[in-house]
Amino acid sequence: MSFEGIKQRRIATNGIHLNIAEQGEGPLVLMLHGFPESWYSWRHQFAPLAAAGFHAVAPDMRGYGKSDRPHNIDAYNQVQVVNDIIGLIPALGYKTAVVIGHDWGAPTAWSTALHHPDKVIAVGALSVPFSPRSPVQPMPAMREMFKGQFFYQLYFQEPGVAEAEFEKDIRLALRKFLYLGSGDADLTGLTAKGPNDDLLTSLPSPKVLPKWLSEADLDFYAAEFTRWGMRGPLSYYRNHDLTWELTEGAPEKISQPAMFVAGAKDGVILMAAEALKKMPERVTDLRVNTLIPGIGHWTQQEAPEVVNQEILRFLKMLG
Repeated sequence: MSFEGIKQRRIATNGIHLNIAEQGEGPLVLMLHGFPESWYSWRHQFAPLAAAGFHAVAPDMRGYGKSDRPHNIDAYNQVQVVNDIIGLIPALGYKTAVVIGHDWGAPTAWSTALHHPDKVIAVGALSVPFSPRSPVQPMPAMREMFKGQFFYQLYFQEPGVAEAEFEKDIRLALRKFLYLGSGDADLTGLTAKGPNDDLLTSLPSPKVLPKWLSEADLDFYAAEFTRWGMRGPLSYYRNHDLTWELTEGAPEKISQPAMFVAGAKDGVILMAAEALKKMPERVTDLRVNTLIPGIGHWTQQEAPEVVNQEILRFLKMLG
């Protein structure tokens, strides 16, 4: 599959190689995807950013696509992932960058700004608001919060379990998972899950895909995960505690110019309501803070025109 104007290559960074997709020339804008996605999640952003005079770059994050896939689970802690992204900046010939992330890419983007203010001149996030390091260890707190219930992040903890469920039929799994997170999903028929349930069996599979996700889009994603499986992507969820241990003493406020955009129907926004409320205190130069009505979790894919407008408005503010 070819993509007009978008080129791909592998770049050495932080001891591994990441595949990047890129378009345009000018100041560097790095776009970081989340789970279970790819550089392709940013397909609608390349041409508008390039046309506005920016070098738009979206890597396949470690464990995804054509990027390297370390086997050890602890290789997917956020300190290593952040170092991958910071290493891309000089590897691409730049001293600084704007970093924008979605889903798992959002905490990575926030962390690049938090820990590397000399390299990240501005930061953006979609879906996941900024939260400082927790005062308590994350996984025990999560297990206590969801005791007796099903919670997908707890289900993802045991290596091999979620991999087997996703990989049994990757295309169907992605069809269900991407639909579930979207603003199009009808959740009224969902039954409550118990702590021993699986993730996908009871989820609806849409007869017709939402308008933002074509069969060709789903084919692309399915091919990426069919090739290498889900171990790397799922391992991001298995490093909450290690990341917490490695980031003791981290700063608690971000001072660079920042933007935040999310869907008003995004389940993450419902879970992170307190973080969203407190974000202006914690992100002290928050210049864009937008909730888009009617869309869910897959922000830049469900509402590409609005997201592009907000990103370009933010970049223009930087002068």
